[in-house]
Amino acid sequence: MSVHLLLSAGRGPRECAWALAELLHRLEADAGRRNVETRRIHDVPGDRPGTYRSVMVRITGAGAETFAASWTGTLCWQAPSPYRASTGRKNWYVIARPCQVDAPRTTFAEADVDIVACRTGGPGGQHRNKASTAVRATHRPTGIVVVVDTERQFSLNRGIAMRLLRERIEQGDAAAERAVTTARWHIHDELVRGNPTRIERPKPSDRDVSPHKPAAAGGGVPAAPATRTTKP
Repeated sequence: MSVHLLLSAGRGPRECAWALAELLHRLEADAGRRNVETRRIHDVPGDRPGTYRSVMVRITGAGAETFAASWTGTLCWQAPSPYRASTGRKNWYVIARPCQVDAPRTTFAEADVDIVACRTGGPGGQHRNKASTAVRATHRPTGIVVVVDTERQFSLNRGIAMRLLRERIEQGDAAAERAVTTARWHIHDELVRGNPTRIERPKPSDRDVSPHKPAAAGGGVPAAPATRTTKP
């Protein structure tokens, strides 16, 4: 079982990117205690060292879904700003949502296509009606159906039908991939301040740690290295 969890600072100030890094370390430490594995598969760094605008985390293990649910929603890191001593604000918000990374691809195989000869009208219809040269092709896994009667030979119509099925399946896969990407982008705009589902605060041992290089929670266990990529 695996779940992908996207954490985002949204359009918040740089403190939210700092809060995301702190919450990420806390999440990874919590996963270790629950025997759940985490791996950072994408991240977008903030403008300060050790901070993140967004991070995609893969969570695996028997309790992956339950663990991800416990970290889903609006997360709050409650601590004074490390960058602006003058501000009295102490609540910094991050959004966390499960999401898809890739849309499933459809493998096309002619064995999955049902071919039926049929008769249609149109130009040259008398010959076509008698010979049943038209083709009705159904791709069983997707339910896509095409009917081809442009040629007078069954074999030619069959070849056209197969090509059309391939094209429509590829178009459907491309549309599904765009939908997955759009859904991920929408998560970044879902962040709202207030009403958090989870509030975390620095521990006494964290007080002397530089905010620019957040230490890993859970007894100093180092966090898994991040792979920097484009924004998920």
